Amino acid sequence: MLTTVAGLTVAVWAFGETGWEGVIRALVRIGPGGFLLFCFWFIGVFLLLGAAWLSAAPREPIARIWLFTWARMVREAVSDLLPLSQLGGVVLGARTLSVHGIPSRRANSALLVDMTTEMASQLVFTVTGIALFLMSLRGDDKTAALRPLIFSGTAAMIAMMAAFFVAHRFGLGHAGRLATRVLPGADSAAEGILDELRATYSSVGAVSLSFVFNLLAWLASAGGAWIGLRLMGVAASFLAVLMVESLIFTLRSVAFAVPGALGVQEVGYLALAPIAGIAPESILALSLAKRARDIAIGLPTLICWQLMEARAIVARKPAR
Repeated sequence: MLTTVAGLTVAVWAFGETGWEGVIRALVRIGPGGFLLFCFWFIGVFLLLGAAWLSAAPREPIARIWLFTWARMVREAVSDLLPLSQLGGVVLGARTLSVHGIPSRRANSALLVDMTTEMASQLVFTVTGIALFLMSLRGDDKTAALRPLIFSGTAAMIAMMAAFFVAHRFGLGHAGRLATRVLPGADSAAEGILDELRATYSSVGAVSLSFVFNLLAWLASAGGAWIGLRLMGVAASFLAVLMVESLIFTLRSVAFAVPGALGVQEVGYLALAPIAGIAPESILALSLAKRARDIAIGLPTLICWQLMEARAIVARKPAR
């Protein structure tokens, strides 16, 4: 809650410094039809993310892509709209799969593989953004001061990726044995996940497909931001938007403890706007449009998810 309040304060400050009037004027230019198109584009992005998660569970039939897409939508809605860190969304996304009949060990194994390939594809996405960022800088450019921030953020992201990879490849068994002292059966549960992980990682095609779908989702997300700016009448190049989006997602990943990356996204956009040649009010209008999209897609998702959870609880309740 504290990080939510702090992030919201920073976001309001960013909008106030730029001027609310200009931001709202740029946002209104999208129009209802344009905003609907903007939202539908990102539903397509969720379909790519669902395909990436399904690919990380090669034993599941392709017909379950809708379930994995739904679980990914729940995962993002919880992370973006509830006062929980991104880890809360990850946990509840995996639970959504389990509630709908995916064995728990398989749901958790697929989650770990999907997160690994997502991080790996994000690294490719980020390196592309850094290359474009360096090409956009000039020696006397004041924005060169961003270079240490971008590099330190990327280094932190790589360190997080390495720690995550080591933890789930080599530490899961140890964690299960330690947890057995408190939770009986935790050791066998961890072994079940490890067995699923070994089976998945032995399928190079499945892991590669998950990586490709995740990379396509990153690129499609940048494409959605470009579409949003075009709907505002901003003629930014796709490469400029790709640079901004890749670096923004890097900052969001490092600030995973801040729900929805409140404030982090807005300040990052403001800092990168001059390099991309985009007016500050337009790029903050894009940030506001993305927040509105998160609500337009995430709120119905959360409501449906809660109704499904309630129905599952009622179904498990013994009759008197």
